Amino acid sequence: MNPREPEVPGRIAEAGGLSPGIAAKVHRETGVPEADVFGVGSFYSLLARPDRKVRICQGLSCRLAGSEALLRQALDTGLPAEGCSCLASCDRPCAALRDRTVLPGLTAVDIARAAGKWQSLTSTSAPSAVGPLEAGPERCAIHLQGVPGFEGHALSSARAHGYDSVLRELEASGLQGRGGAGFPAARKWRAVREQAEPTRYLVLNADESEPGAFKDREVLLRRPDLVVEGLAIAAEAVGAREIFCYFRGEFEAPMASVSEAWNRLEQVGLLSGLSIHLHRGHGGYVCGEETALLEALEGRRPWPRHKPPFPFACGLWGNPTLVQNVETIALVPAIVRNGGSWFAALGKTGPGTKLYSISGHVQSPGVYELPLGSTLAEVLDAAGGCQGTLKAFQPGGASSGFLPVRAKDVPLDFESLRAWGTFLGAGGLVVLNDAADLREAVRAQLAFFEHESCGQCAPCRIGTGFLRHAYERWLASRKAGDLQAMRHLQHVDEAAWVMEQGSICGLGQTASLPLTLARKYFPEEFDT
Repeated sequence: MNPREPEVPGRIAEAGGLSPGIAAKVHRETGVPEADVFGVGSFYSLLARPDRKVRICQGLSCRLAGSEALLRQALDTGLPAEGCSCLASCDRPCAALRDRTVLPGLTAVDIARAAGKWQSLTSTSAPSAVGPLEAGPERCAIHLQGVPGFEGHALSSARAHGYDSVLRELEASGLQGRGGAGFPAARKWRAVREQAEPTRYLVLNADESEPGAFKDREVLLRRPDLVVEGLAIAAEAVGAREIFCYFRGEFEAPMASVSEAWNRLEQVGLLSGLSIHLHRGHGGYVCGEETALLEALEGRRPWPRHKPPFPFACGLWGNPTLVQNVETIALVPAIVRNGGSWFAALGKTGPGTKLYSISGHVQSPGVYELPLGSTLAEVLDAAGGCQGTLKAFQPGGASSGFLPVRAKDVPLDFESLRAWGTFLGAGGLVVLNDAADLREAVRAQLAFFEHESCGQCAPCRIGTGFLRHAYERWLASRKAGDLQAMRHLQHVDEAAWVMEQGSICGLGQTASLPLTLARKYFPEEFDT
C-alpha cells in the first residue's frame, strides 16, 4: 500500500461507493482485511450509501428555509434522496448534493422539474451546471488584508529575511488558529520546528463541516493565491517539504481552485523543493478534528486520537506535523508583508480580523471580515439586519448552542463568550427570528450530533443518543399535556457532564450545549 495515499477510501470511491462485493475486491487488491475495508467505507456518508444519489441539507440554516419539506417532496417524487448534514452553503439555502455536486438555492420547482430523475436535478439559482458551488455574491467579498494579487512577494520576503524573523512576526501578530480552538499559531509552528525528527509535514484542514460555517469555502474560491503562498511560507518555516490538503468531499470547486493556484506559483519557480497532495474527503463531520483528519489521510477510520502525543510531535505517519485551518494560513502572507504589530492592531478585543459566516434570518447572508471581537449587532449591521425580530443566535456552529438577544453586544472572540458558557468556534453565526421554533432547532442539533458521533468513546456514543431520546420524550409528553414532562430531562445535566469530561474529542464534549444553553437562556420555552 502506498503510504502517501488513503488507499481504502480512494478505491471504494472509484467504485462509486460501498456497493456489493467492493470490500472483498479491495481486500484482494490491497491485503487489507475485508472487515476493515467495510468498517472504513461504511463510516463515510458519501461512500456508505451509493444508492442515495441526492442528499438535501438538513443543517439549521436550510431547515429555517424549509429543507425538511423539500426532502419530503423529493421522496414523494421518487428521487433517491435522503437528508444530510450541513453542506457549507448556508448563505444560499436550501442546498442539495447531487452525487458530489452542491446545488445551492434549491426550490420545490427544481425538484418538481426533475420528475424523479436524479440526473436531471438542477438548481435554477446555481451559477452554472458545471460548478454550482462558486464564490458567493459580491456582498460576501473577502478583503483579507495586505495582499492585493498573486505575485509571491510575501514568500520571497520570508526567504530573504529568514524564518526566524517570520516566526517573530507571527508571535507579534498574536494570530490565533481560526479553525475554532484559537490556539496561538506561532506556538504550533515553533513546536514543529524544534522537533529532532527531520521529516515533517504540513496539513491544511479544509474539511469545513461545522454547520453554519462557510468562510473557508469563500477563501478557497476567492483567494487561493493567499492559501498557496501561506502554505509555502508555513512549510518552509517548520522544515516541511510535503504539504497535504484535506478538502471536504463536496468541495470540488475549491479543490480545483487551489490546484490551479499552486500550478501558477510553481510555474514561476517559487515552489522549488515543495510538493503538495490534494485529498478529497468522503463525508464525516469528525474529520474536522485534526487527529481524526490525520487518521483519514492515512486511510483509516477517522477516529480522533488520544492526546498526548500531539500532532506537533507525532502526527501524520508518526512524524511532526503542523495542522492549520484555511483562514489561518490565508492570513500569513499579510502578516509577513505588513508585520505582526500591524495585524495585531486590526482587532478590537483580540488580534487581527475574523471572517464571520452569518446565515439564517438575515437580509444578506454571507461572509464578512470584521475586527476580531466584533459583536453580533455589528455583524448583523454589515449583513443588512435581521429578518424580523431577533430571538436567538448560534455564535460558533452547531455545538456552540443558542444565545439570547441580550448577548448581541458580547464580543465575538475566543475569550469573551466563555462567560456565556460557549465559544466562537469557526465563527458560524446562525440567526433566528421570533417566528422560529427554538425547540425544534434544538432537536435538530441533537439529532445531528447523534448521527455524526464516530462511536469510538462511550460517553459520546451513548450520551448523544441519550440526550436526543430524552429531549424527544419531553417534547412528546409536553405536547400531550403531561404535567410530569420535565422528568424526561432530569438526568440531562448529569449526562452532559459525563460527556464533557469523558469524551475523547470536542464533538462529545460540546454536543449537549444546544440543549443545556437553551434551557438556561430560554427557560420560558421549557415551562410545562
